[in-house]
Amino acid sequence: MQEISPYLSILQLTDPHIMESPKATLLGVNTAYYFNAVIAHAMNLARHFDLCLVTGDLAQDPCVESYQYLFSQLQPLNIPIRCLPGNHDDFDIMQTVLCTETVNCGKRVVLGNWQILNLNSQIINSPDGVISTKELAFLEHCLQNHPDLFTLIALHHHCLPTGSRWLDKMIIKNARDLFTLINRYPKVKAIINGHIHQAMDAQINDVQVLSTPSTCFQFRPESATFSLDDTSPGYRWLNLYNDGSINSEVVRLPEPLIGLQAHPKGY
Repeated sequence: MQEISPYLSILQLTDPHIMESPKATLLGVNTAYYFNAVIAHAMNLARHFDLCLVTGDLAQDPCVESYQYLFSQLQPLNIPIRCLPGNHDDFDIMQTVLCTETVNCGKRVVLGNWQILNLNSQIINSPDGVISTKELAFLEHCLQNHPDLFTLIALHHHCLPTGSRWLDKMIIKNARDLFTLINRYPKVKAIINGHIHQAMDAQINDVQVLSTPSTCFQFRPESATFSLDDTSPGYRWLNLYNDGSINSEVVRLPEPLIGLQAHPKGY
């Protein structure tokens, strides 16, 4: 008889910024190369992933070709994969290309006694984030109707300050509304996000808030203006336990980031 695992294992990849051509570079970095290197490293861990979440900014050049390339790298992993939009993405194209049973942009996944809810924080043609009234209503509907399930919320933008003045101008504008809502539901255990290209681990009330490094270049922590960090690309794994507890770790590639421009003004 097969032993039932006491936890679900989640892989979070974020901010790959894939170009129209996988040979192209962004700020000197071949984003496709590092995306594939991160995937290979994660898949070589001695663990099975029940779900992969790709939490936004999948493409720097949001076109059919960039999303087709992403799909070609994700589909062979043979695990359920859910993709969320970031500020650089074209969500319409994303949903058209990433639309198989395995790889798609679905908003809710139920695994064991957990539900994973994927929120869209995108403001079209803006780098800023917001949780729309529609998204908040979706979130509350899922929480109200499934009080027996523990909940992990995934989104792109950050909902807590990072300490970087330029990044925090793009924080979710109505983060207070989000926390007011989830504070009514004690089975919400964690929020994970991308966007800030660095790792953060914070706690607000009983909710863990986790940010994850990009699979390409990183932003320098606590910087007043746009600034890059040459820390290696990374990803996050999370174990969601049957009792509602969570264990998580950020893993970095064991190789340096090559080609990063020294002092770019932005991207």
